[in-house]
Amino acid sequence: MNFSDNFFKKVEKKTNVDKDTILNLASKLEQGNMKDENNLRDVIQELGKLTGKDITKDKEDKIISAVLNDKVPKNIDKMI
Repeated sequence: MNFSDNFFKKVEKKTNVDKDTILNLASKLEQGNMKDENNLRDVIQELGKLTGKDITKDKEDKIISAVLNDKVPKNIDKMI
């Protein structure tokens, strides 16, 4: 997936997470297994800390379920 700088600016504006941090997390996901629940939980928790959001166990479980069952939208740019 090829994201423009405009995409990263939108994300940074909404989350206060910079482009380098996003790319580092993406790299972590690429190197890990997107179907590995523990890897996904680590990334979700890290994102929660970076954005200052409290991710409840229930919300984390829903995110994991969506990823594992391929329910994640393919066009993320439109969500931002």
